[in-house]
Amino acid sequence: MTDRLTAVFAALADPVRRDIVARLAGGDATVNELAKPYQISVQAVSKHLKVLETAGLVSRRRDAQRRPCHLEAEVFDLMTKWIERYRRAAEERHSRLDAVLACMHTEPSPNTGPDHTGAAS
Repeated sequence: MTDRLTAVFAALADPVRRDIVARLAGGDATVNELAKPYQISVQAVSKHLKVLETAGLVSRRRDAQRRPCHLEAEVFDLMTKWIERYRRAAEERHSRLDAVLACMHTEPSPNTGPDHTGAAS
C-alpha cells in the first residue's frame, strides 16, 4: 500500500498532472483534448499521462479510433483512507489539548482566591 501511495502522491506533486486529474474528474478525454489549454506539446502531456497511468490514477482504453483517458476513482479511496487515519489521530491530539487547556482555565491560580488580597503583610 505504501509504495502505491508513494507513486500516487509523487504523480500528484506536479501541478499539470493535478490539473489533468481535475479535468478528468469531469469525464473522459483524449490526449489532444487534454493538451489544448497548455503551452506544452501533446508529447509532454502524454508523458504526464504515463506517470498518472503508472501510479494507477488514469487508464486509457480504445473507443473506435479514440483512446480516451479515464480517471480511476478507486485510487482516491486508498488515498482517503490513508489521510483519514492521520486526520483522526490529529483530531484526538487536538481534543486532548482542548481538555488540558479547559482544565487550566477552570483551576484557580495560586495567587488568586478568597484569602489572597494582593497586599503586602
